[in-house]
Amino acid sequence: MQDELLTIGRFARLCRLSVKQLRHYDDLGLLAPIRVDAGSGYRYYAPEQTRDALTIALLRDMDLPLAVIAQALAAGPERRAGILRAERHRLAERISRDQARLEMLERLAEGGLPGYEVTLGRESERRLAVVRAVCTPAGIGAGFEECVGRLLPVLGKTGIAWEPPLWGLYPLDLEERMEVAVGAQTPQGEGMPGLEFEVLPGGLVAETMHIGSYRQLPLAYNALFAAIHERGLRPQAPVREAYLVGPAEAPQEELMTRLVIPVQESTA
Repeated sequence: MQDELLTIGRFARLCRLSVKQLRHYDDLGLLAPIRVDAGSGYRYYAPEQTRDALTIALLRDMDLPLAVIAQALAAGPERRAGILRAERHRLAERISRDQARLEMLERLAEGGLPGYEVTLGRESERRLAVVRAVCTPAGIGAGFEECVGRLLPVLGKTGIAWEPPLWGLYPLDLEERMEVAVGAQTPQGEGMPGLEFEVLPGGLVAETMHIGSYRQLPLAYNALFAAIHERGLRPQAPVREAYLVGPAEAPQEELMTRLVIPVQESTA
């Protein structure tokens, strides 16, 4: 039996892993040797373990957490596919965030911090028909699309008249799990299935206009929040975005978004 097994050194070379990694995976219960010599403590592996070892190496190279890899190895084919697709989704979100950061860095490198005109004014009370979703900061775009996909069919089905543009409502603090909403201004409708109604009070607001991709909205928010704090004001939730020109109407570089934040005089 021992003649058919591989020492940890040979197994490591075969699987393109280090001995240290194999010992670590053994300690975690991720990839245990077939046999451990009681006297010497030497670890021995079976040739058929190479597939799992190579899979671990492949997934680690993709930066998958060891806990996720352990779940995938222990799962059946269907469950394993679900685990890997979930990781693929998280990776896609990370790539999207990194792409947005690259675009913003390029814009900053080319022209410095963009200049945004921030103005104070008074906003009228608005009554919105809204739908809500819970998402992560990285999933705001997907959360927005989900809300729009639910809101417009309900408005169309019920025949509720509404006034463009669509509004996005967001919290001040981007927490790991947060609620976002998309709404349409309407004077009518009450208690519709799948639809809520929210009144946004009027009052003093700070606002600015962003022209360009939604990925570059953080640049506008940087200018907006900086101006609010410089003027000794306190921002209030919810943060509001009005989509004056959306993706269905223009290319990314021509999108027009109005950013509105209610403010109060600071008492500090």
